[in-house]
Amino acid sequence: MSTALQLEAIAAASAADPMVPRVARVLRRRRDAPQVWTLDIDPNGAMAFAPGQFNMLTVFGVGEAAISVSGDPVEAGRLVHTIRAVGAVSSALTRLDRGDVLGLRGPFGTGWPMDEAVGRDVIVVAGGVGLAPLRPALYRLYAERRRYGKIALLYGTRSPADILFRAEVEAWRRRLDIDIEVTVDHADADWHGRVGVVTNLIARAAFDPQNATALVCGPEVMMRFAVMALRQASVAEHDIYISMERSMKCAVALCGHCQLGGVLICRDGPVFRHDRIRDLLATKEL
Repeated sequence: MSTALQLEAIAAASAADPMVPRVARVLRRRRDAPQVWTLDIDPNGAMAFAPGQFNMLTVFGVGEAAISVSGDPVEAGRLVHTIRAVGAVSSALTRLDRGDVLGLRGPFGTGWPMDEAVGRDVIVVAGGVGLAPLRPALYRLYAERRRYGKIALLYGTRSPADILFRAEVEAWRRRLDIDIEVTVDHADADWHGRVGVVTNLIARAAFDPQNATALVCGPEVMMRFAVMALRQASVAEHDIYISMERSMKCAVALCGHCQLGGVLICRDGPVFRHDRIRDLLATKEL
């Protein structure tokens, strides 16, 4: 069977089975940081998504991986995925270039609580590549700025070279209606910003803890300390949301790879209210 006929067969199957990916193509590929690349993807038809949801991306012949959407939710005809090359599938995804074919399933999972946060201050705490899943929420916050109170983006990376979407972050910092602080663990000679862990920024941010919603994404250890810092700043635990992507394989609650106690990350997450998952995260080897 020719490649064209194979792709047509896949497309027909995907329309009937959520486990079969639709055929998509790469529109653009760009490097955002060491080992981090962003792909603009033509989903082969409009694909609406909520900030915080993820897709399953397939490199045919290699495998499939769960990747959060990092683009603007209003652009249903173009999906954006930011990927760190850490394994065989993610590395293969970052090597795809314009015109290359990939598989696409989704979107899946829960999103950030954008409606619940209306009228409230919003604190966005991101660590490293964790800014990517939060980026759609930031687009929504900025597009509907008048619906929210104070907005603070607190972002930390290992080094200045690891800052994602750097030009965009600088453009956001020039706005007069949002507060953006960026810090790095290790500075170089050209860095003139803050140095230290991102959780140190929480105490400096201006917000009303009694009327604030916090969105947190990054390495699990960073999220754990961010929640502690937010609680110390008097943010209620039920107003803190975190995003997790643990070993998701099927994305439709069948395989159990992402099970955490009685929770399936793909079905019940990846965004969770912290008080609903706190005890599971605190249980070792669960």
